[in-house]
Amino acid sequence: MTAEAIEAGPRQGVAIDGDRPLRIALLTYKGNPFCGGQGVYVRHLSRELARLGHSVEVIGSQPYPTLDEGVPLTELASLDLYRSPDPFRTPKRDEYRDWIDALEVATMWTGGFPEPLTFSLRARRMLAARRGDFDVVHDNQTLGYGLLGGPGAIGAPLVTTIHHPITVDRQLELDAAADWKRRASVRRWYAFTRMQKRVARRLPSVLTVSGTSRQEIVDHLGVRDARIRVVHIGADTDLWSPDPSVAEIPGRIVTTSSADVPLKGLIHLVEALAKLRTENPAAHLVVVGKRAEDGPVAQAIERYGLQDAVRFVKGISDAELVDLVRSAQVSCVPSLYEGFSLPAAEAMATGTPLVATTGGAIPEVAGPDGETCLAVPPGDAGALAAALGRTLDDAELRARLGAAGRARVLANFTWARAAQGTADLYREAIARQGARR
Repeated sequence: MTAEAIEAGPRQGVAIDGDRPLRIALLTYKGNPFCGGQGVYVRHLSRELARLGHSVEVIGSQPYPTLDEGVPLTELASLDLYRSPDPFRTPKRDEYRDWIDALEVATMWTGGFPEPLTFSLRARRMLAARRGDFDVVHDNQTLGYGLLGGPGAIGAPLVTTIHHPITVDRQLELDAAADWKRRASVRRWYAFTRMQKRVARRLPSVLTVSGTSRQEIVDHLGVRDARIRVVHIGADTDLWSPDPSVAEIPGRIVTTSSADVPLKGLIHLVEALAKLRTENPAAHLVVVGKRAEDGPVAQAIERYGLQDAVRFVKGISDAELVDLVRSAQVSCVPSLYEGFSLPAAEAMATGTPLVATTGGAIPEVAGPDGETCLAVPPGDAGALAAALGRTLDDAELRARLGAAGRARVLANFTWARAAQGTADLYREAIARQGARR
């Protein structure tokens, strides 16, 4: 597929690849565009599939995804039990509509996370009622029992994206648990991963975002390697781009993380900042994500006296977020594990130099140490502080890493490439189903 063909757009009634356009149902049980990668994935993939000439309908639950013009959203409402400002709420009697709602509440009351299962059941019912409306159903990591049964149950062949096995998150949270009560709570919350493992083994077509995730899906979920295809995702390189007019703020480090998710490694970055400020008092951290009012990160910020050196922001616009990253002297991904790392790709696309760990698939995105980023072992605050300090102190290094990082993203990690690879997989799934018939 040439860049010229993509730029020109599809002809009437023909997709860019020359075949007929596909009718795609893209499912997402969570679509928050400001927290986690699923909402980002759905937004950008759906837009680029539409640009290829396909008809995409996103079917999602709360928090609903933000979509671009031309991509319709069908709301498949849950009871929204974890909404702000009243998470873990008890619904009023008149909110209950059917037995799936009752199951959702009962699972929450007993400490579990119901949304993958209950969304899959609602989606199955909707898709069965709309049989014939779609050529392919694309599930974004729901992995619920309701999506089993093949095209006869949901009306079209199924392709499933698994960004990475949630069993990895489960183990990291168990490792970080302070006592047996917390470990019991974590096991109950992640009970849905047993369902996801059973469902994954029966899926005919799995898409994932990195070679590391592919191996994790084989090892953790027992999916056969031949059923898994890697399609790298990427950055919106028009939005995430360099802008010399945005002033660089001395000492600014930016990261995207949630303070209460051990997997993201934010506590190690806070510890690294404390070490760094002994030599560079101007160093400070801006975290794009949720602040935890208590827990290890909040305690570390207080212990090291970093209240004025760490700032959390959330809910800002795309333009504000991009300018925030552009204003930083260095972007950091301190995660213990990532299935891909969109924040790394997006920061690199702006030309902001990157310091990142080697956790999970991050090296696949960030590239070689010293060429397109500075790489450190996950969980090593000392190495993180040294790499950050080296980057902040060396303007020539920052310029070299920033330019090389953007070039790497442009060559390998764009949403246009991701959409074309995903559409190819759709056609394979449809052809395979036709051959079975």
